[in-house]
Amino acid sequence: MTLERIWAGWRRQYVSETAGRQTDCFLCAVADPGAGIDAASLVLERGPNTVTVMNLYPYGSGHLLVAPTGHHAELEGLSDNVAADLMAAIRRALRVVRAAYAPDGVNVGFNLGRAAGAGVPDHLHAHVLPRWNGDTNFMTAVAETRVLPESLADGWAKLHAAWPVA
Repeated sequence: MTLERIWAGWRRQYVSETAGRQTDCFLCAVADPGAGIDAASLVLERGPNTVTVMNLYPYGSGHLLVAPTGHHAELEGLSDNVAADLMAAIRRALRVVRAAYAPDGVNVGFNLGRAAGAGVPDHLHAHVLPRWNGDTNFMTAVAETRVLPESLADGWAKLHAAWPVA
């Protein structure tokens, strides 16, 4: 069975704006302190050791990625300080997702290595994904298609409004 797609015209802006950009790692690009914190970048928080950004290809609304700013593939390779900052950033993201979306549950996890499902195996990152009872439906199970009820820009605005002021 092939993956079907539902038209999402709002993604056209992303495709046209990112075409031609050359970056080896999108997580390193969003971790750049000179990059913005806005709906265009999808970045919600950037600290000295971590960056939190919305997933550009989310499994569901409010799907966040939390990564160290340094390019690290293995969790055990992080310094204790960076690992502690990463966990603190994950906890902030979790609190914001719960405040913004009031989900029935939340998945939090790492996919370390390509065999574990990592789409970016060389830059570790945690997924923070709000979940609701019944969010796996016939579209996902039968049609292998996800239907998202809000645009990334609307999701970013909702999360940004709930983000704690530093």
